[in-house]
Amino acid sequence: MRIGLLCSRIRVEEKLLRDALLYRGVDVEIVDDRELTFTLAHPVRRWDAVLERSISQTRGLAVTRVLESWGIPTVNRHAVAATCASKLDTSAALAAAGVPTPATAIAFTPEAALRAAEDLGYPVVVKPLTGSWGRLLAKLNDRDATEALLEHKAVLGGPEHSIFYIQRHIDKPGRDIRAFVVGDEVICAIYRESEHWVTNTARGASTRDCPVDDTLRRLSLEAAAAVGGGVLAIDLLEDRDRLVVSEVNATMEFKNSIEVTGVDIPGRVADHVREVARGAPVAVGG
Repeated sequence: MRIGLLCSRIRVEEKLLRDALLYRGVDVEIVDDRELTFTLAHPVRRWDAVLERSISQTRGLAVTRVLESWGIPTVNRHAVAATCASKLDTSAALAAAGVPTPATAIAFTPEAALRAAEDLGYPVVVKPLTGSWGRLLAKLNDRDATEALLEHKAVLGGPEHSIFYIQRHIDKPGRDIRAFVVGDEVICAIYRESEHWVTNTARGASTRDCPVDDTLRRLSLEAAAAVGGGVLAIDLLEDRDRLVVSEVNATMEFKNSIEVTGVDIPGRVADHVREVARGAPVAVGG
């Protein structure tokens, strides 16, 4: 069995995944997405499956689209990664599946966005449609702050500022929850804790183990199934007496979660990739 590990650079996660695959007797080829060229009429079929770990969302989506057209399975599948790459697509998929999420509004002009924010009720959070690591998020507490931000986005222009994605702010208890789904199982979860309202580890949040109870397991699997399943990180918020799903991540980072949970996350991912490469039917949660 030969697995392609598609990446932009070898980070800690990619080293761990490579080693986990090698330990299982898999031939691993590191595939640098910066060096790739494809001729669509001449398929390259030297991998049984490809594990997509590109830092560039755009390159990752392009490569998985080409590989799948040639019949090469990818983890995650192109459709799953494309859904998770857009917060709008993710929210729409979750809503269609009946998965609880923060109240979300979409608007296309600053004037409409201001009305949407006031309908949701302050504070609200404005997010870019694409992006990760907690970048370019803005918590807006009143009309004045909202007007100022919307004016800035209108002046900046560009496609990324032309659609306004607005959510009701969840007054979470200084933490959020990240659950790791591999195939049809929630393998572990962590709390991400911070004094800042953005609780990403990339912004300095600390992590500790979060017990996976029936509610967390059910919601995480429902969210994974809504976007198409695979290897996913589900971000959830504690909203008073219930959990809501905030985001679903298709190229998850996990280096800070292995020790605190005691779970061999790269090993579980490697096992899943081998199943995909063998052509075994892979469950998608639910």
